[in-house]
Amino acid sequence: MSAERRQQLLGLSGRMQVTFRDIRLLDTALTHTSYANEAKGCVAHNERMEFLGDAVLELASSTYLYQCFPHLPEGELTKTRAGIVCSATLSKLAKALGLGECLLLGHGEAQGGGRTRASNLEDAFEAVIGAVYLDQGWETARDYVLRQLDGEFRMVRQGGALQDCKTVLQELVQKKPGSQVSYEMVSATGPDHDKEFVFSVKVNGEIFGHGHGRSKKEAEQHAAREALDRLGAL
Repeated sequence: MSAERRQQLLGLSGRMQVTFRDIRLLDTALTHTSYANEAKGCVAHNERMEFLGDAVLELASSTYLYQCFPHLPEGELTKTRAGIVCSATLSKLAKALGLGECLLLGHGEAQGGGRTRASNLEDAFEAVIGAVYLDQGWETARDYVLRQLDGEFRMVRQGGALQDCKTVLQELVQKKPGSQVSYEMVSATGPDHDKEFVFSVKVNGEIFGHGHGRSKKEAEQHAAREALDRLGAL
């Protein structure tokens, strides 16, 4: 590992508030398969860590919701967790940490916008959680997840994440007679099995939010949520 790469990863670990015993685990978590495929020799990529991090993320978020919302039935817990631990949230958190800039990508993937692709950021976010777990154990990994998702959990405590944002936005806008809400697909990228959709939401023709998702429905929900946030309704 070069001195420059080590410094980059140490900077990231500082932003994460996690001191790694083995910084090479973080390096692997940020190594995309495209880079490993193009590299000379055997280079580990992040898919296995992503698998592990996904499990840690699910258990940490599930435990938090179970303990903090004893009145919610199983179905509501599942729906709430899905609304929090989704592509849009994870890619947003990855961007905030600067994971895209730290990704090791193959030439084609880098040239094709791989550093900002939501699926790459989501996968890297989960892989980093896996790296924290391998390096520090369950309690540190759990605490890291809870810190990262604190804003989302706060919204749940306020009732925001339990709502259908499209319905709430529609009801809010229609309080003013003649007002309308519309959604428009901005882009759809990636292969058929791994599409990423971007939608905008307009109120009376003016864009009020954008949303990303692995389905059109998810992207629209996140666009509506952004609009509600802008309108001060969350």
